[in-house]
Formats: sequence, structure tokens, C-alpha cells
Amino acid sequence: MPLFDTHAHYDSKQFDADRDAVLASLPAAGVELVVNPGCDIPSSRAAVALARRFPHVRAAVGLHPEDCAGAGDAEFQELRRLCAEPGVVAVGEIGLDYHWKDNPPREFQQAVFRRQIELAVELGLPVIVHDREAHGDCMEIVRDYPEARGVFHCFSGSPEMAEELLKRGWYLGFDGPITYPKARRAAEVAAITPMDRIVVETDSPYLTPVPNRGRRNDSRNLPFIIEKLAEWKGVSAEEMRRAAWDNGKRLYGME
Repeated sequence: MPLFDTHAHYDSKQFDADRDAVLASLPAAGVELVVNPGCDIPSSRAAVALARRFPHVRAAVGLHPEDCAGAGDAEFQELRRLCAEPGVVAVGEIGLDYHWKDNPPREFQQAVFRRQIELAVELGLPVIVHDREAHGDCMEIVRDYPEARGVFHCFSGSPEMAEELLKRGWYLGFDGPITYPKARRAAEVAAITPMDRIVVETDSPYLTPVPNRGRRNDSRNLPFIIEKLAEWKGVSAEEMRRAAWDNGKRLYGME
């Protein structure tokens, strides 16, 4: 059964030396689909370009909360244009990030997040949500858009938050940190997440799973995430692979 990495940043500078070689190697390693989200206008354009060049790559376009400073009408007009490009399957990576003090002000992040959700809803696209230390405000905004759909990338909230998102039709993304020793909360979230709402992600080049933690990540590490989820869910790795593949395609309208 093939693998679908639903979130990887191959436009990142960490891949400048061997980007084409890594991407070209993925189908032979069983990774037959990848979604590459943008984080600002240049990286969104780069994601679209990768989707044009590699048949197994799709793009998402968006303004990441860490990178949204100064975003205005010109940026949103360009996002709208990029959404119409071939291979674009979502608006993302968008959301809220309260971790760093020098990030854009919270109120501005929230306004940009709302505007991008509204664009996605208008265009009928799913969204990829980044939520770092901003669970309450993310949920408050999501509740205001019941028609929005998508995935909470690298989900780090509580089981209670997960339950509400699942009831609202969202997917949850599981990444390399679920293989780390302190992943107790992730195990609790996985326990209540139905098999048909789990997607797997690497967030390459970041969040490398055990046993390769500390090295640059890429989509070939997906089996380690699959195996941990299968263990937690009490199913075979093959069953988990199939569910994750089907879920990713459903999430991004690729069925």
C-alpha cells in the first residue's frame, strides 16, 4: 500500500543541495503522494512550481502565522491567483503561533487566519491549520466557520479539543513527535480518533521521528509514524497505511 505524506516542506532551504534527488526518490520508496504547503508568497509559489514538476507532488498555498507580517490586499490577491493553479489542493499552512515573542501580534495573526479561512471556504478548498500554543483562539475562530474543513497539522491539543474537531468533521495530523518518549498526550488523542480521520505527515525537514531523530527529515520516514499509530490503534501497519492513504486523498479531494 502506498504512502501519502500530507505535509512536507520540500521548498525549504534545507533541501537546496538535493531537492530534486530526494523528491525523485520518493515513489520508489513507496511515497506516492506529497502535499507541500507554502508559508508565505515566495514559498507558496515554490510549492506550486514543485507540483508542476513532480507528478506525485501537490501544493497548498498560504501565509503561516510566523510569516504573515505586513500581509495585505496584494498578498491575498496573489493567494487567490495561486489557488487556481494546477496541483493546488488546499489553503495552508495557516493558523496561529503564540510561541515566539517576535511573531506578528496575536490580533493580526487572527485577522490573517480568518481571511484565509474565508478564502478557502469561498473556493471550496480545505485548510491546513498550524496551532502552536494557541488552542483556545484557534478553536474560537474555527467555531465561527462551521463550513470550513481541513486538518489540524501536527495536532498538539487535548483529547477534548480533538473530540470537538472530530465532531466538526476535521482531520488530525500525526507527525514524528508521536515516536518520542514523552508522547503520552498524543497516544490519548490517537485513541479517540477514528481510523478514517487520521492523516500522517512528516513536516520535513523538521520533526524527524525516532530512530532518525536529529537528522533532516523526509517522507521516507513515514513508516515509523505509521508503525507507532498502528501499535496505538491495535491494527496492522498495512491497515494503518491504507487508512492514512485513503484519508489523505479524501481530505484533499483527490479520490
